[in-house]
Amino acid sequence: MSKLYYRTHPEAHRTEHIGWLRAAVLGANDGIISTASLIAGVTAASASHASIITTAIAALVAGAMSMAAGEFVSVYSQADTEKADLSRESEELLNNPEAEHKELTAIYIQRGLDQQLADQVATQLMAHDALGAHARDELGISETLNARPVQAALASAASFAAGAAMPLVVVLLAPQSSLLYWIVATAIIFLAMLGAAAAAVGNTPVLKSAIRVSFWGTLAMAVTTGVGAMFSTSV
Repeated sequence: MSKLYYRTHPEAHRTEHIGWLRAAVLGANDGIISTASLIAGVTAASASHASIITTAIAALVAGAMSMAAGEFVSVYSQADTEKADLSRESEELLNNPEAEHKELTAIYIQRGLDQQLADQVATQLMAHDALGAHARDELGISETLNARPVQAALASAASFAAGAAMPLVVVLLAPQSSLLYWIVATAIIFLAMLGAAAAAVGNTPVLKSAIRVSFWGTLAMAVTTGVGAMFSTSV
């Protein structure tokens, strides 16, 4: 009956996208904001067009590599922690299974099951996959949400490069006399589009996400532009 139900009533949940979506949105957001902010800053400082292009390219390459390295190290640390916790849990299951059974039963009681049913659930789940049950219900580690360092690093680098490429294209196409206005305006549009796309994938309010991402990106560009204008020089 249950197998038939799942075949005829499939459910698409968004949590399976959390790992790569977080890294991708963070990377693209940083790519747009940091590159557009740098361009706005050096433009406000009266830099030459060649210097602005060089700045944009350097920001793209350095930022993508930095995002990949940082994401890999941080997520790998999470993966190491998960691995250590699973190893410790495996030893506890081997050395003291009764205590682990009581621990799992207590978790199910806290979630609303009565003593007898919680005991039965814990017994059946541990008979099927004891470590998996404790990983999921005690440690909060699941196949959907576990750490994937390489995937996160690649997603961050690729999304940062894609985000940074947008203001770079604007630098190449827009007239230098009005470049600052073009950069700011298009960056806000890019950020709003990114926020809306992320909201669509995550099934969250689109307008709210677009406004939030655009606001903080605009604030970052405003601060950087102000600093650049303070140190304005002819290059």
